Amino acid sequence: MNAKQARRPNNQGPQAIPSLLVASAAFVSGFCIMTIEMLGARIMAPYFGGSLSVWGSILTVFMLALACGYLIGGKLSARRPSLFNYAFFFLAAAALSLPIIFLADEIMRPIFLAVEDPRYGSLLASLFLYFLPTTILGMISPYSVRLLVENSDHSGQKAGLLFFVSTLGSAAGTLGTSFYLVLWFEVNEIVFGTAAALALIGVVLMIAGTQRGHANDL
Repeated sequence: MNAKQARRPNNQGPQAIPSLLVASAAFVSGFCIMTIEMLGARIMAPYFGGSLSVWGSILTVFMLALACGYLIGGKLSARRPSLFNYAFFFLAAAALSLPIIFLADEIMRPIFLAVEDPRYGSLLASLFLYFLPTTILGMISPYSVRLLVENSDHSGQKAGLLFFVSTLGSAAGTLGTSFYLVLWFEVNEIVFGTAAALALIGVVLMIAGTQRGHANDL
């Protein structure tokens, strides 16, 4: 056994996972995060307006949710990371994005009536609408890194690459949503497309995980 082989971990999980698949998934997650964030103020505008305080509420909730997601995703990545678990993040984020489409009015109306100050009303509404799906999406980045890290020698390089790809996706989501998507589609159609894209990635990852499991059994 040579030195390179000795440095490899005993489990073959991360080594067999294609980098392009994980990088593509990270790009899509970054795109979807910013798409939902950019639409947040427009979704809430009928009840709370589009003031700076509303944007502040949305940004605060997104940052808190991503922070929680990074922490939880990092902890989960230490427990036998797999494509199946990775796929679950995308499927769960897709499912938790649907209330933004179908329940937004039902969530915001009672908050609007109960909370007089629109600053706190928008903050509370943002928590109910965006916190859970964004937390799930935040889990993806640290989990992506763990899936691709083969040994400590390349951990920094892999992490840098994945954060680059994810941030590139966020930039594309910001520009694409604000420049084009809002001109071509209704807000709910864009959110539904975001959820569909996340679900599609989840299904692809699930299939890839199944194929990889069969290959490991051979």
